[in-house]
Amino acid sequence: MAAIVPILKALLPHVAQIATVAIPAFTKKEDVKADPLIAQQIEELQAAATRNAESIHSLADKLQQTIQGIELAAEKLERDMTRMRRLLMLSWSLSAVAIIAAVVALYI
Repeated sequence: MAAIVPILKALLPHVAQIATVAIPAFTKKEDVKADPLIAQQIEELQAAATRNAESIHSLADKLQQTIQGIELAAEKLERDMTRMRRLLMLSWSLSAVAIIAAVVALYI
């Protein structure tokens, strides 16, 4: 799972470029004489391709924001874990001092 994040981060900026390049490929060409039904179907396909490209662009933006949020949460979790480790070491040290003090108190 962790290996996917860098790959997605590398690919996401290029999804918008791909969408911008793909949209003109589906644009209407004026010099083509065709049956009105075929022309209507082509227009519908072009509209659908444009909507799909816009949706992909929107999804890529949202996915990029999500990944950034996950990275921020991971950094915060790392800081919290470091803090907890320090507190754990402190508690172990205090426990060891308390045990040593108890043993010394028993023999004095």
